[in-house]
Amino acid sequence: MTESLHLWVIPALPLAGFLVCGLAGRRLGKAAVNAVALGSVTLAFLWTLRVFAAAHALEQPHVERYFTWIESGDLSLAVSFYLDRLTLVMLLVVTGIGTIIHFYSVGYMAQDTGYYRFFAYLNLFMFFMLVLVLGANYPLMFVGWEGVGLASFLLIGFWFRKQSASNAGNKAFIVNRIGDFGFSLGMFLMFLTFRSLDFTTVFGKAEAADEAALGAIALLLFVGAAGKSAQAPLYVWLPDAMEGPTPVSALIHAATMVTAGVYMVARSAPLFARAPLALDVVAVVGLTTAFFAATIGLLQTDIKKVLAYSTVSQLGYMFLALGAGGYGAGIFHLLTHAFFKALLFLGAGSVIHAMSGEQDMRRMGGLAREIPVTHATFVIGALAIAGVPPLAGFFSKDEILLHAWQRSPALFAVGVVTAFMTAFYVFRAVFLTFHGTSRVSEEAAHHLHESPAIMTVPLGLLAAGSIGAGWIGLGHWLEPVFRGTERALTIGHGLERALMGLSVAAGLGGISLAWWLYVKRPERAGRPGALYRLIENKYYVDEIYGALIVRPLVELSRRVLWQAVDAGWIDGAVNGAGRRSAWLGEKLRRVQSGNLRSYAGWVVIGAIVVVAALGGLWR
Repeated sequence: MTESLHLWVIPALPLAGFLVCGLAGRRLGKAAVNAVALGSVTLAFLWTLRVFAAAHALEQPHVERYFTWIESGDLSLAVSFYLDRLTLVMLLVVTGIGTIIHFYSVGYMAQDTGYYRFFAYLNLFMFFMLVLVLGANYPLMFVGWEGVGLASFLLIGFWFRKQSASNAGNKAFIVNRIGDFGFSLGMFLMFLTFRSLDFTTVFGKAEAADEAALGAIALLLFVGAAGKSAQAPLYVWLPDAMEGPTPVSALIHAATMVTAGVYMVARSAPLFARAPLALDVVAVVGLTTAFFAATIGLLQTDIKKVLAYSTVSQLGYMFLALGAGGYGAGIFHLLTHAFFKALLFLGAGSVIHAMSGEQDMRRMGGLAREIPVTHATFVIGALAIAGVPPLAGFFSKDEILLHAWQRSPALFAVGVVTAFMTAFYVFRAVFLTFHGTSRVSEEAAHHLHESPAIMTVPLGLLAAGSIGAGWIGLGHWLEPVFRGTERALTIGHGLERALMGLSVAAGLGGISLAWWLYVKRPERAGRPGALYRLIENKYYVDEIYGALIVRPLVELSRRVLWQAVDAGWIDGAVNGAGRRSAWLGEKLRRVQSGNLRSYAGWVVIGAIVVVAALGGLWR
């Protein structure tokens, strides 16, 4: 494709929205903020559709170069945008889901005093996410990568007067810096190996590169992906990030930002495909995270925390697909997950809105009658994530499990158990929230109401996507992107149907168990024991990190960096110099006594010293 598609317009629109809302939003008022913030992302989505119409049959990447960014020795970087079918998928997800969530936010944030600031941050996030997706080289991708981290920090800590929200924002920012350090090292090693950081050059040279170097680069990049996409052991920031407003959870921590690591690994498929050890690490870490987070989700009582651990688990599924060589399957699940998880989060937000801020499912129950639209759409999202056919999650999850089986039956077995737990915890949330006896307080019951159309219409759109997105056949369409890197499925149709039947049975079994425990026999649910308490307390991971890492570092910083180095050495040197100067000044001050006889004496002494010195010179 030789003609320009003006890709720069897509990120430029939300950037303009951020600048207008951020600089003038307080004076403009809500109507103008809505027009600017919603209009900018809607136009970005429409421009993306235009680009998709022109480039959907693209076989080779299309690169648009705008200007030179860095020129130093062998390093030459330009601000360039890279378009292929993978980019198109991500652009549609980011702008499409992002636009829906922007409209939903109008109703959800209507009474918030920081309304204009919220939409400015959302637009800023959209800009950086689009730069991340479109960047044609790793440093430009990294600019977007760091930018979405900044925007995430601002949005998670949006209610900054709440200490828990401020702490959650800090935690997300710090944990992500650990992953970003690995990403940075990966880029340094990449440049030493290829003398370039452009996708086209690096991928072209990957086939002839040393396997050990590729393995090291891939593993370092995966450290960055693990931080951004909340994989073990760096997943701990994402559940706490639920302190942000619910639309933030839907946009950043379900549909877009947390999938950045998945996108980066898929984009780097030419490197990972030639680093088998790194692929094995990706698969094992992904499956471990999926299973581990699913177990924690079984006993959470905060409706948003259930979905948070579900997100961690589903991201693990995506990495399992990538590690098994099914890059198309991983991106397919990224797409379907964007619909049903955004739907579940926004549905949870509608429940919280109806319950006047209540998030504890133990204080809900029987809400299906009061908020029927929210209930119906939430159930569609739950069926999709549980992998019930013919909803979207069934198709993408099944494809992942087939790749897992082909890689190792053990991976498949753990994946199926995880699917069972997924269906159980999501329908546990459905039954605790919408069915059974009402446990709603009298005050909350008095204000119960269905959300306005500005919130329920987005739920309907996402529900439609959760039903229909699985029929797209994305894996086949992405073949030109992953040609030569993806492991093709070679499973016979009979075995494929048997494996599919097992995964569907696992999902239906999880739903049935949840119904039996929380509707049919609720008295049998929740019998605390040692294992129950361990899972309920999330395996005490945060406490372990606090004891082994956080508190020792804080103590080290207090005793060594602050008291010894800062206060003792630096302040001591500066203050000591000041004290010595003051002492010397005090002594010299006495020379300026104002006494004429004293001055005359000093003149005489000075003259004697001068004469003596001159006499010595003459000799």
